[in-house]
Amino acid sequence: MEAIGQLDDDDIDLADAALHLARRAQPDADWQEARAQLSTIARAAASLGREIDPQDLPACAAMLAWLLHDEMSLQGDRLTYDDTANANLIMVLERRRGLPVALGILWIHAARAAGWDAYGVNFPGHFLVGLAFGQRQVLLDAFEGGTIVSAEGLRALLMQTHGRRVALKRELLAGMTPRAVLLRLQGNIASRLEQGGQTARALATLRDMLRIAPAEATIWLDAARLHQQSHELTAALDCYDRFLALAPDSQAAPRVREAMAALRGQMN
Repeated sequence: MEAIGQLDDDDIDLADAALHLARRAQPDADWQEARAQLSTIARAAASLGREIDPQDLPACAAMLAWLLHDEMSLQGDRLTYDDTANANLIMVLERRRGLPVALGILWIHAARAAGWDAYGVNFPGHFLVGLAFGQRQVLLDAFEGGTIVSAEGLRALLMQTHGRRVALKRELLAGMTPRAVLLRLQGNIASRLEQGGQTARALATLRDMLRIAPAEATIWLDAARLHQQSHELTAALDCYDRFLALAPDSQAAPRVREAMAALRGQMN
């Protein structure tokens, strides 16, 4: 896992890294079957992609939807949305259901196997998949079967998130790095585990996130908070120290220094 943290973003195999994370979380799950399915998806996408003009983005999107949604029955899980299995790639392939980001990883995996430019889009409240050729782009919603999201659909998603009509800015449609996609995937798991009172498992998930992205200051802050809640004061101080080393002038820094002073007072 530390090896991923040392790789450049462009060198990270997104689906393979997500599979590795899933295997760490579920060591008894059938990861070999999941890997075989990833290979099947890649071979099918590469074969089908040869018949499609990569400039025809709607046709590319339709092929992905047919392969992954129609043929493989991968779909968004509305009934048990907050189940952590929906963010574990092995379980997603086994159950054929998942969260937008987990499904999106499979869409990106297939699109890249076909030779197309595909990436995650960190849209507010809902992960999307970008498919591009040159300066043109379409956005797909893997949770909704890979349908293309219109500009009006994007505005509706913003309305759900903000509760009011806001401007659809270009930066909201920017592509994410593979590392950022993995962090969003694992962040879904960590938050659900914490909400369910499974602090130890949430901390284990955060530690994996830090192995992937050791320079992400906010994750050190989250880890410090959970260690503090678990009365693991030395570990909390260590995480606060790492946060300050990375973000000494951040808005949170004064609050962190106060928290550290209070912790040291408890330990004396």
